[in-house]
Amino acid sequence: MKKIFIVTGEPSGDKLAKTVISKLKKINANIEFLCVGGTHLSSLGIKSIFDLKEITYLGFTSVLFNIFKIRNRINKTVNEIIKFNPDILFTVDSPDFTLRVAKRVKKINNRIKTIHYVAPQVWIWREGRVKKFKNFIDHILLLFNFEKKYFDKEKILNTFVGHPLLEGNISSKIDLSSLINKDKKIISIFAGSRNSETKILLPILCDFIKLMNKKFNDYCFFFHATDENRELIVNFIKNKNLTYSQVISDENIKSQILSNSVFAVAKSGTVSLEICNANIPSIIIYKVNMINYWIMKFLVNVKFANIINIINNREVIPELLQGECNSKEIYNSVVYFLNNPDLAKSQLDDIKKTLENIKSESPSTDKVSTILSQYL
Repeated sequence: MKKIFIVTGEPSGDKLAKTVISKLKKINANIEFLCVGGTHLSSLGIKSIFDLKEITYLGFTSVLFNIFKIRNRINKTVNEIIKFNPDILFTVDSPDFTLRVAKRVKKINNRIKTIHYVAPQVWIWREGRVKKFKNFIDHILLLFNFEKKYFDKEKILNTFVGHPLLEGNISSKIDLSSLINKDKKIISIFAGSRNSETKILLPILCDFIKLMNKKFNDYCFFFHATDENRELIVNFIKNKNLTYSQVISDENIKSQILSNSVFAVAKSGTVSLEICNANIPSIIIYKVNMINYWIMKFLVNVKFANIINIINNREVIPELLQGECNSKEIYNSVVYFLNNPDLAKSQLDDIKKTLENIKSESPSTDKVSTILSQYL
């Protein structure tokens, strides 16, 4: 029986891995799996060697403070992979964890094929990393076509597979009548998938909702949570006595709530593409501590945080970062959009054109699962 060990580093990677492995299982049912994953891979019956929460940290200082714990998790992961002796080590996103594991594994057992899904964003910072990847990565799978030139330059085998969040997967319909008040319009809130980032943004977002509730009585707010941070968000908004606010973590419900929203406020990250694909106007927020901010400011070589803005080299989706990431600025931006539907339409028109240029011709999961099967 063939074996694949999957390594993810956060809930978004866990989610991506699930879509691929679900497809692969249909192609080849005779594969044994083991992983570092979360609830998504667990739902496929794949055992994780430890809880994903143990390695999801935000920012440079958080990593520094947890460096010994992270090193311990890397050592454990490497040891378990060598013991499992897989045909493929399939690493997904979170390069600071997953690629460290891949490098160590390849050094110990060169026979194991290493395939990495979601290339590190070398076009944003540390482009020099690419040269090192060819020493331990057999095949790298790219979300965006413009990334190819960086890996072609170093003669690293790569394939543009596209982004699964742009495929418009149809989820089963669920009756939302018990959740949605017909008299209120929905604003979707995304506070991030990691507890560390959620803790920073929750107070700001709750204060924003309070400002909205003071001025309007026709909006309700849905926090889109992961299974990992749902309890944190539920407890926080309960302590804040927020009205017209709910927390959802079921993927089908989240998808339908988003598609029924009039606006979205989202932490900078991959979820923004999901919002764009759902054709919902939005703004992006992001905040870290000042040390992390200045380190990022020094290292990053692009003007924007959001991929749509980076591709267009202008702010198609407003970004409220650091000092601008406060309840008053979020409130002003959201109200301005809600009061100016032409502005929202213009944003969505620009996004539609951008997405048409970066979508792959065939589903990402089909391409990735096919490539994995070819290495077995």
